[in-house]
Amino acid sequence: MAPDLSPPNTAPTNIREVDVLVVGAGPSGCAAALTLARAGRNVLVIDKATFPRDKICGDGLTTSALRELDALGLDPKTVPSWVNVDDVVVRSPSGREVVFPLPRDGGTYAAASRRQDLDLALVQLTRSEGIEICEHVALSSMTQTESHAIVVTDTSETIHASFVIAADGMWSPTRKALGIAQPGYRGEWHAFRQYFKNVSPRAASELIVWFEPDLLPGYAWSFPLADGTANIGFGILRDDSSYKVSDMGPLWRELLARPHVREFLGPDAEPESPHRAWPIPARVDRIALSCERTLFVGDAAAATDPMTGEGIGQALLTGRWAAEAIIANPANVAACATAYAHSVETELSVDHRFAERLMTILRRPLGARGAVRIAGLSGWTRRNFGRWLFEDYPRALLLTPRRWHRGMLTGPGAYRGTHAHSTD
Repeated sequence: MAPDLSPPNTAPTNIREVDVLVVGAGPSGCAAALTLARAGRNVLVIDKATFPRDKICGDGLTTSALRELDALGLDPKTVPSWVNVDDVVVRSPSGREVVFPLPRDGGTYAAASRRQDLDLALVQLTRSEGIEICEHVALSSMTQTESHAIVVTDTSETIHASFVIAADGMWSPTRKALGIAQPGYRGEWHAFRQYFKNVSPRAASELIVWFEPDLLPGYAWSFPLADGTANIGFGILRDDSSYKVSDMGPLWRELLARPHVREFLGPDAEPESPHRAWPIPARVDRIALSCERTLFVGDAAAATDPMTGEGIGQALLTGRWAAEAIIANPANVAACATAYAHSVETELSVDHRFAERLMTILRRPLGARGAVRIAGLSGWTRRNFGRWLFEDYPRALLLTPRRWHRGMLTGPGAYRGTHAHSTD
C-alpha cells in the first residue's frame, strides 16, 4: 500500500463563530455585551481573570456612570459595598474646606462601591441575560481578514467574529496582538490606593478630596463604603509632578501622617489590606480607537478623564457606543469605525481637551485655591460645581452650544426613587 503523502490536515478543529467577541468583562465589556445581546447579536465574552477579582480603583461613581448603570439595569442592592453620596467636601490648598451639596431628590448623583463588588454584579447581570462569559481565558493571538477576525485563546480555542470589542485594559493584549501598541506607554496618571477600617464617623460617611499643594494638579481622596470602611488614595500626573513613581511609597506614609488627614480618618483607623498602585491612561484623543474589525473601549481606548482620573463612566459609555456602532453598521467595517470615532470625538474628546486646558490652572496652589474659592462663592455655584465635578453634565458643556438644551443644568440623577444604601 502506497504511503499517504498528502499534507496533514492543519485546519483548526475547535472553531467557534460569533457576531461579536468581547475581550474583557469589566464595565466597558459588560456594557458592550449587554447592548449587543439586547439587539439580538450573538456575543461571547472572554476574560483572563476569574470573578470576583480585585480591581485597583478609587471606587467613585459619577452621575454619568450611574446613569449608564441604571440604563443597563444594574440594581445597587446587588453590590454589597455600594453607598450613595450626598455631598462632596473639597479641601483647598489653603486648608479651607468647602462642602458642595448634590441634589437630595431626583435620584442619585454620586456613589462609591468597591470595584470587586461592582464588576462581579455586572458580570452576573450580563450572564443573567444569557450571555456567555468565559473566565480565565486570555487572547493569545489575533488576525483579521476581509470577512472576520480570528482569535486564538490560551485554551487553544479559535473564535471567528465579525467584530471584536477590546475591553482589555490599558496594556490591551488585543492592541499588542494587532501590532498597534504604544511602546513604553505607562499612562498619564499614577495612583495609589488602600482600604482602611475602623475609620472615624466622618470618613465612614463623607467623600472628601484634598488638593494638597505638593500633589497638584493631582489630589488625594477618601471615599466611604457601605461596610464602614473607606478607600483612601492619591493620584499624581506622571510627567507633571514634583514626585516620581518611585517616591509614592514614602509619600503615602507621609501623606497619611499629615494632621488633617490623620484627624479625618480618626485615631483607630488601620489598613484593611496592603496599598496598591496603578497607572491610569488618559489620551483618548491621541490613540487609535479602532483597527479594521476591532474597536477599543474603556482603558484600552485610554478614555479616562484627564482631570480626575475617573474612568468607570467613560468605560460604560465607550462600551455602549462601540456596540451601537456595530448594531448600526453590521456589514460595513469602515462605517462602524467612523460611527464609533464620531461618538467618542463629540462626547468625550472635546471634554478631554477642555479638562487638559483646565489643568493648567490647577497646577499651582494659587490656581487651585482660586478655583475652589470661585466654586464656593454662592449656593448656586456650590451646587453646580459638585454636579459638574461628578459629571452630571459634560466638562465642556458651556463651550459646546450644540449640547445646550432646556434643563441642561437640572437633569435628574440615576435610580430615581431608589436611593438605596444612602449615607444618611
